[in-house]
Amino acid sequence: MKGLTKLALDIVMGAVVPILILNNLTKPLGAPVAYVLAALVPVTYVLVDTFFISRRFNVITSYVALSAIMNGVLAFWFVDGALYALKDTASLMVSVIVFAGSLVIGRPIVRYFLIQGLGPDTPAREAKLRRLLSLSQVQRSLALATLIIAAQTALAGAANFALNLNMVTASFGSEMFNQQVAQVNAITRIAFPIASLAAFGLGFAFIFRALYGVLPRQEDKPQQEGDLWPLIDRWEPAA
Repeated sequence: MKGLTKLALDIVMGAVVPILILNNLTKPLGAPVAYVLAALVPVTYVLVDTFFISRRFNVITSYVALSAIMNGVLAFWFVDGALYALKDTASLMVSVIVFAGSLVIGRPIVRYFLIQGLGPDTPAREAKLRRLLSLSQVQRSLALATLIIAAQTALAGAANFALNLNMVTASFGSEMFNQQVAQVNAITRIAFPIASLAAFGLGFAFIFRALYGVLPRQEDKPQQEGDLWPLIDRWEPAA
């Protein structure tokens, strides 16, 4: 599935459908049932996509699936006020801990995202890629990309907590509570995925700049337009 199509579908299933449920099914179903249903739609979408459509089991999909499962469990924690703001921000907080923690232990998690994305198809290619990623300039770019994503996620978490704390003020189980949740979701579930995509894009731009900086040049193309795997295959690590 192409990137823009996937992003559009993520926004529809993660934001548009839940908002429609909260705004239109609260009265006929009751506020608590409509709230849980709206919360489980994006969770179900992620799990169905992971296990039945894409059927790709790797670092990226495992991370996304575990986040979805956590959100599904938290959907049944019926709270309001500051606790609701904390609950709605929990997955972002976990993401910050994962990304920042990987920096603290010296293993930037973006490294594993990159390896999974490039998909070395032979043991020789996998070994050469790991040697390439061990170069100091490439390691710095991996750390920088991880830091960028962690910082963006932390800012999103702070904004999400503040928005929920100030906008979702009604008691859980009321129609007003569901309406206020829908209002916050209309902001966060559209703006945050776009901001996250931009952070990942910026981070990986630094990574690919570092990679192309050490790989052989391709004569008939600008350096950053060369196909990456042929350049990696031609690269000879220093003794």
